[in-house]
Amino acid sequence: MSRSRIFLLAALAIAAIGFAVIAGTGISKNLVYYWSPNDIAHAGDKAYGATIRLGGQVAPGSVHMGNGSMLDFEVTDRRATVHVKSNGVPPQMFREGIGVVVEGTMTRAGYFQSDRLMVSHNNEYRAPKAGEQIDAKKLIKSTKGIE
Repeated sequence: MSRSRIFLLAALAIAAIGFAVIAGTGISKNLVYYWSPNDIAHAGDKAYGATIRLGGQVAPGSVHMGNGSMLDFEVTDRRATVHVKSNGVPPQMFREGIGVVVEGTMTRAGYFQSDRLMVSHNNEYRAPKAGEQIDAKKLIKSTKGIE
């Protein structure tokens, strides 16, 4: 092999390795992870003070609107439950039983203080066919979150 061909192959190998490193670190920085209520229950001191995301379902019967824009509710994963206090107006689709991801801080007082609330919902929409009657039970079921 000629010297220029070896140099070209080495340069291509270095470029490929560099691209892989840049792509790998860029992807890992943009991945969004969240903790489940069970993760927080078993995290001990690691759960307190840091800004984290908590994901789960809004527990039935737990939603209470406070004065102003304060919202209290519980997030569960059916193994553990975390009490959440959220500031701000909730999304229109927010309700009991819907999947949520809240961003905030777990406090030593035992609740999760959230300043960002996102709902998880089914994004599948099927328009009724022309002349089709819509069953009320199916319509109500279609407005519920992912179970």
